[in-house]
Amino acid sequence: MRIAITGAAGFIGSNLAHRLAATGAELVLVDHPIVPEKRINLAGLDAYRFVEHDRFASELERGQLAPDVIYHLGACSSTTETDWAYLTVNNIEYTQRMWRWCAAAGRPLVYASSAATYGNGALGFDDRTHPRDLTPLNLYGKSKNDFDIWALAELDAGRPAPPSWAGVKFFNVYGPSELHKRNMASVVWHARRQILETGMMRLFKSNDAAIVDGEQRRDFVYVGDCLDHLGWLARQEAVAGLFNSGTGTARTFLDLTHAVFDALERPRRISFIDMPQPLSAQYQNYTQATMTKLREAGYAGAVTPLERGVPATLKTATD
Repeated sequence: MRIAITGAAGFIGSNLAHRLAATGAELVLVDHPIVPEKRINLAGLDAYRFVEHDRFASELERGQLAPDVIYHLGACSSTTETDWAYLTVNNIEYTQRMWRWCAAAGRPLVYASSAATYGNGALGFDDRTHPRDLTPLNLYGKSKNDFDIWALAELDAGRPAPPSWAGVKFFNVYGPSELHKRNMASVVWHARRQILETGMMRLFKSNDAAIVDGEQRRDFVYVGDCLDHLGWLARQEAVAGLFNSGTGTARTFLDLTHAVFDALERPRRISFIDMPQPLSAQYQNYTQATMTKLREAGYAGAVTPLERGVPATLKTATD
């Protein structure tokens, strides 16, 4: 089977590539030209074809390449990006090209949406909520939500669609191969660096009087669980829709930080600092994926708790 992965040198994409390589799949890995800090994410993959993202879309459309399934994970994922034109080209129009090709070729499409589409969570974090009812807090989230709206509108209008497709809303994913993300890496890796350098971890004070410092809660999901979700969705012949990729359980930042201290076998030492005002204006104090839709569709995989996922992640550190 020939499988294409866009964003293949990134965090989730590279983890997916390694997993699929172990199955003997023929891999077409798609990304921007590989920078040195991302090259390490593909180390150990012996056989694959690398295609730059612009060329990949063109080869599809010219009939020069025909993968059996596309995992479209590539995007501008910066939550602070302010160039809407750039986001439109990369996150909306490029995904539309993937959709149209899969529709014409009759191939499955699994693409990355985002939990950022849920905004401040006023309507909850339920993938059964229509995206037109959501208000993302940043332009990145808006770009992902706009594509979700477009995809559902295509279906409503009776226009061609992939035979099976899923837009996956990743929550707070952590795991190996994140270091290239720098400031956008998960709290697990930021905590590890701070603890090893200073012996302690700094967390943001709460910006909500009803929430105790460190008790802000997120749905922290191990990347291996996300790969399970992606693979299961790609194998379903009649799946169509938006699906959350989380654990279904919100954990505190203190829970996560304690797990890092314990994995490093260091005493728990935590201080709290003020949250920058620009961040406070769009900060999510609580996220928890509603996983009912995926479960009702038939997915029965187990959930990896922080206490197992964090040690597994930190075991991959090489510095």
